[in-house]
Amino acid sequence: MMITVRGIGWLTNTGYGSVRLGLQHQFAPGEGIHSLAKLGIFSQPFKNFGRLDGMSRKTVSAVALALLDAGVEYSAACKQDIGILGTSCEGSLKSDIDYFKDYVENGRTLSRANLFIYTLPSSALGEAAIHFGLIGPLLYATGVDDSFAEFFDMSVEMIAAHETERMLVGKIVEDEALYFVIDGKQEGNAFCSLIEARTIVESTHEMPDILRQLSILKIKKGIA
Repeated sequence: MMITVRGIGWLTNTGYGSVRLGLQHQFAPGEGIHSLAKLGIFSQPFKNFGRLDGMSRKTVSAVALALLDAGVEYSAACKQDIGILGTSCEGSLKSDIDYFKDYVENGRTLSRANLFIYTLPSSALGEAAIHFGLIGPLLYATGVDDSFAEFFDMSVEMIAAHETERMLVGKIVEDEALYFVIDGKQEGNAFCSLIEARTIVESTHEMPDILRQLSILKIKKGIA
């Protein structure tokens, strides 16, 4: 089975973009990850974006950019056989700390229940699945710093086992997020093979280096 990469979305604390379409946007003064719902990256309104924790905001934004890059339309009402696998360095630690501090300060009665929702590392993936109508496998994975490429392999196994037709695979490191759309379909135009993408993410852990190599690959393939 030939597994290909259909689209790639990314964001940092200074901007966001996608690889195949060549989208690049630098945040203007006052803009940032908190304002992504107002910058047109979601084809469907994200009404509750403001209540999401930081990990969820970065996840849903990078997923939106990856799906846009792959030409995949979505809506919460139109369910799609797409799975999502995500990883991060700190999981839900920041949200866990925020919830605990709020609980200590305000007690059981006055503490904010909304903070509790994000005390699981898979919560961000759940928010993505709800908004984008994903009904495939959902998995939060963790491992050593150089294991991201191995998560591609896990997704390939799910596709090969017919658990889903397509997977979103991504990672978040501090204020950086990177998501890939991969599948085994032979229809349409793919950006590159999964082997090519895997080789790049294995060669470096730095987002600028990964994006630079992907841009070079795009030029080599003559993708406009």
